[in-house]
Amino acid sequence: MRRSVVLGCGAYLPERIVTNADLPKELETSDEWIRQRTGICERRIAAEGETTSDLALNACRNALERAGCGVDEIDVLIVATATPDHTFPATATRVQANLGMKRGAAFDLQAVCSGFIYALSMADNMVRLGQANTAMVVGAETFSRILDWNDRSTCVLFGDGAGAVILRGEEGKGDNTDRGILSTHIFSDGTGYEMLYVDGGPSTTGVTGHLRMEGREVFRHAVTRMAEAVEKSLETNNLTTDDLDWVVPHQANIRIMDSMAKRLALKPEQLVVTVDKQANTSAATIPLALTAADTDGRLKMGQLVSLTAMGGGFTWGSALLRW
Repeated sequence: MRRSVVLGCGAYLPERIVTNADLPKELETSDEWIRQRTGICERRIAAEGETTSDLALNACRNALERAGCGVDEIDVLIVATATPDHTFPATATRVQANLGMKRGAAFDLQAVCSGFIYALSMADNMVRLGQANTAMVVGAETFSRILDWNDRSTCVLFGDGAGAVILRGEEGKGDNTDRGILSTHIFSDGTGYEMLYVDGGPSTTGVTGHLRMEGREVFRHAVTRMAEAVEKSLETNNLTTDDLDWVVPHQANIRIMDSMAKRLALKPEQLVVTVDKQANTSAATIPLALTAADTDGRLKMGQLVSLTAMGGGFTWGSALLRW
C-alpha cells in the first residue's frame, strides 16, 4: 500500500515578539490573567508589509532544507490559510512563484484552525492515488490583521506564523506498523458558523472585518470534537491511546489541550505544547509544533503521533501517523 511519509518539516515565525505585558493598557488585562486562562505568555506579530505568503515561503524553504528535498521535486503545494494575501488568486501560487516551483499545482484550502489537517488529508489522498509523489503542505496565517485589538477576549489569543510539512509516497505493508500517515479524518458542522467567524468579507460587507467568538461554546466543542477525532483515528487503525507516543493538538488554549488529554486518559507530557510562546496561529499551529518537537529530538522514528484540531465552521479532524 502506498503511504505518505514525512520527509521533513519547517517553520517560520516573525521577528517581533509581543508579550502579555506589551499589550495595550486599555485592554484591562494582565499577564497573570492571560496565563491562567490560556497558557499564553507571548506571540509573534508580522512586520508591516510582511504577508502570509512571506511567512509561508520562509517555512517552505526551511522544510525543503531540513528534508534535503529540491523544489523541483514538489508535485503539489497546498497552503492552508484563513488570511490570504488577496481574495484571489491563491496565496499558494505566490509562494509557488517565489519558490521557483515550475511544475505541479498550487492552491489554497480554507478550514480556519483545522486547515492544516484538511490540507494534509487532501495531500495524503493525492499521494495515495498517485496524483502526486511529493507534496508540500503549509499552514500560514497573519491573524493579527483580523483582530479587534480592543477586544480582550480575542486579541490576546492569536499570533502569526507558518509551518510546512513535506510528504513523499512510499510503498509499505499496509498495516499500522508502516511509517507515514495511517489515516486522516475530517468533519464539519455548519450550525456552529456564528460561534467563531469574521464579521466581514467581499460578499457581505466588502471589508475584511474582525474575528468574533463565543469563547465558552468554542471551548466546549473543541475539547469534545478533538478528542473524538483522535479516538476515530485510533479505532480505524485498530489501536488505542496506550499505543500513542505523542499528540500534537491545535494550540488554541492550554486548558482545552489539558481537558482533551484528560478525556483521552493521556499523560500531560505526551502533549506537544507551543501555545505559551506562539499563541494561536490558526492553521499554522500543528506544523509549527511538529517542527519544534522534531528539532528538539522528541520525535523518534517509528513513534505513533496523533494530530488533531478544531476551527471555525465548525470544522475539526485528525491525522494519525507513524514518524
